[in-house]
Amino acid sequence: MKVFSKVCLIVVLTFCFAQLGEANVKLPVLFADGMVLQREKPISIWGTATPGEEVTVQLLKDQVETHADVYGNWQVELPSMKAGGPYRMTINEIQLKDILIGDVWLCSGQSNMELPVSRVMDKYRAEVEADSNPMIRYIKTSMDYNFQGPQTDIKAVSWISLTPEKALSFSALAYFFAKDLYSKIKVPIGIINSSVGGSPIEAWISKEGLKSFPVYLNDKSLCESDKYVSDVKKVGWESQNLWNIVLYRSDKGLHGRLPWYSSEYDDSSWTNTKLLDLSWAAKYDSPIYGSHWFRKDFDVPQLFLGKEAILRLGCIVDADSVYVNGTFVGTTSYRYPPRIYYIPAHLLKAGKNNVTIHLISYGGFPEFVKDKPYKILCEGKEISLLGEWKHRLGSQMPAMSPQIIFQYKPVGLYNAMIAPLLRCKFVGVIWYQGESNTERYNEYDTLLSDLIGDWRNKFKAPELPFFIIQLPNFMQSHLQPVESDWAQLRNRQFKVTRTVSNAALIVTIDLGEWNDIHPLNKKAVGHRLSLQVQKLVYGDKKLVSEGPMYESATIEGNKVIISFVSGTDNLQPVKELKGFSIAGNNQVFKWAKARMEGHKVIVWREDITHPVVVHYGWDDNPVGINLSNETGLPASPFTTKY
Repeated sequence: MKVFSKVCLIVVLTFCFAQLGEANVKLPVLFADGMVLQREKPISIWGTATPGEEVTVQLLKDQVETHADVYGNWQVELPSMKAGGPYRMTINEIQLKDILIGDVWLCSGQSNMELPVSRVMDKYRAEVEADSNPMIRYIKTSMDYNFQGPQTDIKAVSWISLTPEKALSFSALAYFFAKDLYSKIKVPIGIINSSVGGSPIEAWISKEGLKSFPVYLNDKSLCESDKYVSDVKKVGWESQNLWNIVLYRSDKGLHGRLPWYSSEYDDSSWTNTKLLDLSWAAKYDSPIYGSHWFRKDFDVPQLFLGKEAILRLGCIVDADSVYVNGTFVGTTSYRYPPRIYYIPAHLLKAGKNNVTIHLISYGGFPEFVKDKPYKILCEGKEISLLGEWKHRLGSQMPAMSPQIIFQYKPVGLYNAMIAPLLRCKFVGVIWYQGESNTERYNEYDTLLSDLIGDWRNKFKAPELPFFIIQLPNFMQSHLQPVESDWAQLRNRQFKVTRTVSNAALIVTIDLGEWNDIHPLNKKAVGHRLSLQVQKLVYGDKKLVSEGPMYESATIEGNKVIISFVSGTDNLQPVKELKGFSIAGNNQVFKWAKARMEGHKVIVWREDITHPVVVHYGWDDNPVGINLSNETGLPASPFTTKY
């Protein structure tokens, strides 16, 4: 009887452990329904299970078995496959559906890579709402960082297919790139987007990759203390929360008999101002932080009555809450998103109406960004909201104390958002970043080269193609030649793509907006990226995929003769070449004359007899530059002092 009991117990335990083992087979987040796997390369599949458990992976006719090691880890490799799908894969009891085999791209960088299609709908609504393609798949990794070491997985997210509804969450750049490329290669495309707005490049490089920058490694070491990180975040949150509490308590617009957004409030004693006039924003040349209130009365045409309308308030620095006829219609907590608020159909009325803006300035200079729409729209008609407004200060505050943003610290994003992907296969990397490093441009070419080498080493892909999106034109232009951090960083990006193998530059110097760090024209960027990819990855050698690329310069007398990379040097004739400046030994730059001679450009200025260096497009936002080749693609800004 005892022997029988023992046998039964063993059988029961064996069964339980077997059941537990199968339940314990777990896959990385990326291995899920709808995923895309890289074609024509061995397919790695991995995960965890109960130590010693047998794991069977099957895809079509290929089946591979293995056992989890003593730590519960397992990995198998399936043979490479041609493009195709959708397929099913089984891993023990797990079934993955709708799998495609195609080309998988890793996209990374900061906010212009992260910027979703929803933010560019003003420009591309008709196209987005009309387009579906189940052969294009996308996954966006969630923001995460880790200073202790590389993670093995990312936070839970899902693959999505390109549909009008799902497209809104795609990276706008990745969306247009994938569509353009698919139209040429007709192969399934997967996009894995690991990007974080505002992130500097050093956050994306591994500890080993940053060995040339001990200051960043030491900064990372500080963050290895969980207590330090926790304490700093707690103090930062408490400081920010206290600032908001004091602001609220002291804001006169919220605590009178009538709040200042009320439709019945009398604002006749307020100061008249124009929305884009900054006189309200400063005192003694210093910004006025805190709470600003703005009110404007307006009449509406008959056709607006009983219909939903759209309120456009450009971009506002920093935050706002907006009311129409005393009713709250929308809020935005930071400066960059366009303010697009919907006015319910019942809210507008015949006669006088009112819009009130409660603006909060945390730091910097409060403003309504110029050259943005400030209007109410309904069925193709509009009411301008420019002109006279009423203004009153609600509460003046000290600037909010700056916070330490830990996702911007060195190595953290690499450990959490790149390291978990290292066993994935990619056809290439698309990198759109640099805005956060412009003030430290001197080190950027080294950092970018180190990142490329670091990732290639970690991915075990020494020739992994890298495509660098160059910073676009942005901010104010200048009447005279100036030094420019943005121009300097663009030049570092240019240098890297000319000195690192299998790297290409996507020039966007004509696609920016002076008043928006997030320009809308991501479709043109995606097309230019696709051209470079078609040439470098898919071998279309006849394709001219870039504008004139500076190669060298020689000096003859008072003239500088500039040559361009062969194949990019069929220059597009123009009446007058613009954007060149020249300097002698004193390094004082002056505007120069320029003309084309065959495949070269000759640059000179009569009063500079011994020229030393030429700049082209050397400004934050160079105006009028017009050097391109017969494709219409623009030349990258450059300096002959390489």
